[in-house]
Amino acid sequence: MRARLASLSAESRETFWRSLQTLNGTRAIIAVVLLAYLSLGAAGSAANRSPRLELCVLYLAASLGFVLAASYWKRRFMLQLVVQLACDIAIISMLYLTDGGMRSGLAILYLFPLAGCAILAPLLVALFFASTASLVLLADAAYRAFGPDGELVLLVQAGLYGAAGFATVIVVNRMAARLIGQEELAVQRGLEIGVQQAINRLVLAQSGDGILVVGGDGVIHMNNPAAQKMLGTVGARQGSRLTDTPALQPIVQAYNDWRGHPEHASVFVTIKPNDDPALQEVTAAWSARRDVASHLKVRFAAADTAGLGAERNVIFLEDVTGIEEKAQQLKLASMGRLTASIAHEVRNPLSAIGHANSLLEEDLQAPVHKRLLKIISDNVARVNRMVEDILQLSRKAQSHHDPLALRHFLAELKAEFDETHKLSGDIVCLGGVQDVTVRFDPLHLREVLINLLNNAVRYASGKPGSMQIFIVQPKGRALEMHVQDDGPGISPEVRAHLFEPFYTTSSKGTGLGLYLARELCLNNEAMLDYEYRFDSEMAAGGRKSSGRFVITFARHAAQANKGIA
Repeated sequence: MRARLASLSAESRETFWRSLQTLNGTRAIIAVVLLAYLSLGAAGSAANRSPRLELCVLYLAASLGFVLAASYWKRRFMLQLVVQLACDIAIISMLYLTDGGMRSGLAILYLFPLAGCAILAPLLVALFFASTASLVLLADAAYRAFGPDGELVLLVQAGLYGAAGFATVIVVNRMAARLIGQEELAVQRGLEIGVQQAINRLVLAQSGDGILVVGGDGVIHMNNPAAQKMLGTVGARQGSRLTDTPALQPIVQAYNDWRGHPEHASVFVTIKPNDDPALQEVTAAWSARRDVASHLKVRFAAADTAGLGAERNVIFLEDVTGIEEKAQQLKLASMGRLTASIAHEVRNPLSAIGHANSLLEEDLQAPVHKRLLKIISDNVARVNRMVEDILQLSRKAQSHHDPLALRHFLAELKAEFDETHKLSGDIVCLGGVQDVTVRFDPLHLREVLINLLNNAVRYASGKPGSMQIFIVQPKGRALEMHVQDDGPGISPEVRAHLFEPFYTTSSKGTGLGLYLARELCLNNEAMLDYEYRFDSEMAAGGRKSSGRFVITFARHAAQANKGIA
């Protein structure tokens, strides 16, 4: 038995001691019941009642002693158990014999220690005590059966009680052994699960990739530190929904697309984890970080939860910003070689065209000729300025200019754009522009907006108000200019590469437009990005998430901003 207990786990050994205490408590209750039964004079004569009372008192005292011993001396389990069972068999046998044997009905008391022995002791020990009890019953029944007033039926009853004792021991012992085995298996499985969980926590904590466990309803059930860093503490909070954070709309859209089309398991997205309304007034540190964008590769995988009644999907997030920066450096090296070629191959033809145009201006005086020559001159100057801008980008030149009044600037730009593209005056709408000035090179800002509007006019519906330019100044944050249209939004796959040089989805494009636009903004200490925002400007049906280009001006660049709608 000592070897048996030593082979068990600490939890199983503790279960044995608890079971022994339960047996002790039950023994004490039985002793109290017997003492009360005999004290009330319900059985036998007064002469026979006195020794039985003494036996019950002795039984109760022994029971309390066994309780104390098992509580304060948790050693030698088998010795304590054998001593207790021997005491049970001895006292119950004396009560049984002094109270008239089988006629007393006390033979049923043998089942209590035998069942406890079958649970806590090996089968051989339990059968020994069952044999001892059966021998006592048979010996007393034989003595009484073959006496003067013998009744053979007592011998039969004793045999039945003995057989019941053996059956109880065998059945209970087998059941207890199975339960002990199941408990030991559960403890072992629990230990293995605990070790696996500790390893999983370590792997998740040390993993450089972000991991989110998301339900079918978009609720985040688990995350790791890398995911919190990539998505922001608010965006990756356990128990929250992905849709609760506007900055995570690209991931939400990609997640919904994947659930509808599982073959699209990997996409690239760009998010601003700190650009969240819940953080706009927290601290200056959060406000300073709101323009920091994260370029992520997002992969989706479905966990096998068949039959568990819960859908769990895993979102893997890989920050590819460093990889993109290296690719950007390679492309910038190509851009340097391209700009050197442009300086020689484009400037010379432009100079020749400009010189020829000046000569024609001296000879052609008709109004229509002057108008055409002016168009040529303006476009030569514009192309030449674009070449200069490209050269400045390669040198990362920073420009500083006087404050630019956006109201007048945007009005002129709108009129010119409407005339160039033959648009009615209500298609491009201006909003929130009153006495707003920023420090931004006007030619640079013009090139940026013309580029964005040229893209918008290709996809907008052409309805009144289908293209919008409006100024927004969130509380406590920098001034923003939004350029938006009602065309289809940009997919997450395209958005991830939107501002890369030479990346284009058009067969006629060069892939430099948006890249140059962003670099022009950076040269003026501003930021250009494509974002999803909640608003109702473009949707009559209420608050809706929509994509738009956002130019965020430097904080010190905006002056005298009054009357912003």
